[in-house]
Amino acid sequence: MLTVTYAPGQESTAHRHNAHVFVYVLEGSVVMGVAGAEARTLGPGETFYEKPTDIHVVSKNASATKPARILVTMLKDKDKPVSEPVNRK
Repeated sequence: MLTVTYAPGQESTAHRHNAHVFVYVLEGSVVMGVAGAEARTLGPGETFYEKPTDIHVVSKNASATKPARILVTMLKDKDKPVSEPVNRK
């Protein structure tokens, strides 16, 4: 488990986790989406799930002025990295 804070307007590049990922929004709002599915905007108390085979293409703070904070729980092999970049050509 880990807590991630997104600064206003912050976003991540495409990546994968090779894990079952459960996201719970603690504060603010975030936009989350995986390849092949529509991105969703989530607010406090809402959740997002990612399969081990998913490519996480959208992961960003929905606000340009307020931070957002999420709680992330991952079920993964302990020796695998938390995430790895994906080259989207």
